[in-house]
Parts: sequence; structure tokens; C-alpha cells
Amino acid sequence: MKADVLLGLQWGDEGKGKVVDVLTTNYDVIARFQGGPNAGHSLEFNNIKHVLHTIPSGVFHSDKINIIGNGVVIDPITFATEIEALKKMGVNLEKTLKISKKAHLILPSHRELDAASEASKGKAKIGSTLKGIGPTYMDKTGRNGLRVGDTIRIDFHERYNSLKNKHKDILKQYNYNSNIEQHEDAWFKGIEVMKQFELIDSEVAINELLNNGKRFLAEGAQGSLLDIDFGSYPYVTSSNTVCAGACTGLGIAPSRIGEVLGIFKAYCTRVGSGPFPTEQENPTGEEMRKIGFEFGATTGRPRRCGWLDLVALKYAIMLNGVTALIMTKADVLDTFDSIKIATAYKVNGNITNTMPFEIDVPIEPIYQEFKGWKTDITNMKKEAELPVSLIEYIKFIETETGIPITIVSVGPGRDATIIRN
Repeated sequence: MKADVLLGLQWGDEGKGKVVDVLTTNYDVIARFQGGPNAGHSLEFNNIKHVLHTIPSGVFHSDKINIIGNGVVIDPITFATEIEALKKMGVNLEKTLKISKKAHLILPSHRELDAASEASKGKAKIGSTLKGIGPTYMDKTGRNGLRVGDTIRIDFHERYNSLKNKHKDILKQYNYNSNIEQHEDAWFKGIEVMKQFELIDSEVAINELLNNGKRFLAEGAQGSLLDIDFGSYPYVTSSNTVCAGACTGLGIAPSRIGEVLGIFKAYCTRVGSGPFPTEQENPTGEEMRKIGFEFGATTGRPRRCGWLDLVALKYAIMLNGVTALIMTKADVLDTFDSIKIATAYKVNGNITNTMPFEIDVPIEPIYQEFKGWKTDITNMKKEAELPVSLIEYIKFIETETGIPITIVSVGPGRDATIIRN
């Protein structure tokens, strides 16, 4: 059996949580493979919105296995808060949620380091979520980190204090006032909550599940354009958000990757700093933000909004080997008279169809304009009901990318999902 991969093709916030929840009925196992609580995967059903930060988005299906993979970084405080919120909703995960022993832990001092580092950058801030993600991955690659499996060692507290003291020495260099100890009680309580779940050698368990014919979906966080290697560096996250990250973040071979499902919005958004060629800093962008309620699920920050960028989308499709596209939030564009898609860039007077290395130079998008559908599509259930202008918009994207759009989301709820043949 092969593992399908579902990931975002833009700068995150593409609607992965909802789509995973919808697709979970087709799978036996859902696994997160990278990122941490900087992610916010939103799901909405029964008119209630749920936001998951660390836990896979298949948890609302009681018969499914959910795995937090080795590539994820976990904040025990955030984890415990999520578990408590789910319990209040009647969702008990003790038998269905498994955590990789090799996943790294975010310490309270990692959060402090994140804040100190970002504050020191001044106007050059990268827009960190200040969740401690970057410093945790730095300790991972620097071979200093603490992992979930370390929590069951007899010398765990010694290891914790050793790393905390290293962090304190670094914080002195920033001249940053911090109080790490005020968060430690909640952090260690979170560790005890984590230990209530099965801690596994995830790479072995995952391959056994595949060998036993279990249908497997790997769930990505953030978006491809935030990848540490291929995103708009340095305005990126600290992990590999592309399909290759599923291999290293779960311990599966490239030959075991099946379908690659790429999610994108019908327009573009971005949180924080960094290049955004199609950004609309005008009433058009404001209308997208207002209608789409474009505010970060994790930070609450207003998202920057703009037209769909085909140059960036094709780039992400290439990196990931996408086999099927999923378009979300088409309904946000219901009221627009006309809609644009960037099909190329003009950089230093030259037309290009590829992502430039230099991101700090002026990039002028070249647009193709489409007639808006001016129709409320939120209650539509079948492709045949969709307005002609929207179908033309969809088919243009399919033709340009060479990849079929198999699902169109027309609203935030589970039922607002149209499966295309």
C-alpha cells in the first residue's frame, strides 16, 4: 500500500484541515509529518469551528488512527490544551492518537528565544508566530534537542535543565528579559498528558500499517512556498513543507508515495513578511479579507490578500509532483465583477514564467482577467450547479497546470464540498 500526501501549494492557510476531515472517510490512518503549533488547521461542522494546531485533522472520526510523526515539533502546553478542548466535545483520543518518540519538544525557553531573536531583527522581522518553532528545529539540527522519547528516561529532568541553561546563556546575549520558569509547571503537566498516549517508533509502525494494507494520508502543515529550501527564503518556516518532507517526517520511502493532493485557494493569502507579487493593498484586498475572514487561525493576524498566482502555483506543483488539485474558498470571489490570475512576472524588464531567485527586486505580475460569476455558490452541491464563469475559471487553471481540479470547496462546512468527476 502507498501513502497519499495532502499539502498546501501557497503560503499556508489553504484550508487543509477541512479537506483532510472530508477525505478521512477514505483512509484508515492520518499522520502529520512536519511543523508545529504555528499551524492552525480549521474545520467547521454543525456550525462549530474547530482549530487544530498539532493533532492531525482526522481526529473527529473515531474509527481512524491519527499519528503525530517524527518531523513534527510539539509544545506540550499547546498539546494538553487541545486534548482538553477535544475531551469537552466528547472526543477521546487515548486509543486512536499515537505520538512518535522521535518528534522534538518545544521548551518554554524555545519560545523565549524565538521572541528575542525576532525582536532583535527590528524592521527585518520575518513574521515568526513566536511559538518556538525555529529554535526547536535549530536544536534538532544542532543535535541538542529533546525528543518525546526522552520523557520516559530516568534522567529526563537533567536533560531538560541542561538544555534550558544553554538557552539562558543565549538569551543573555540578546539582553532579553525572560521568565522561563513561569511556564514550566504547565509544560511538565503537558508532558504527563502526552505520556497518556501511545509513544511509538513511528517509522516502524507506519511501514507496518502500509504493509498491512491500511489506507494512509500524510497531512502537511503551512504551505509549499514556505518550505525552508524552496520557499521565499528567509521568509519561510523551519521545516520541509513539500512532499519530500513526508518521507523524512514519517520515515517512508519515496517509492511508497501514492497520490499527491495539492490544495490552493481560488486567490492568494499570506501572513507576515515576505514577497507577495499579486498582493492587493487596496479595496479589492480588503474585500477578500472581509469576505474570507482572512485572519490567522494561530496568531489572529490579518492575512494579506491578492489574486491567484499561477507562476507560484506551477512552481509548487512541480516541486511536489502533484497528481490532483483541490481548490478552496471559491465562494469568497462570488461578489467580484471581474477576477484576475497572474500568468507571468515582469522582472527587471524581462518576462518570466518561473520563480526568480531574487525576491527583493520589484516583481510585476502579468494578469489575465476573467468575468466574475456574481452568484452565491455556497449552497451548491453538484458541479452542474456551478456558474459558467466559475467553470471557465477552473478549466483555465487545469489547462495551464496540466492537473485536474478534483474538489472545489464552496464554503467552510463539511457539506460545502463539490467532488468533480
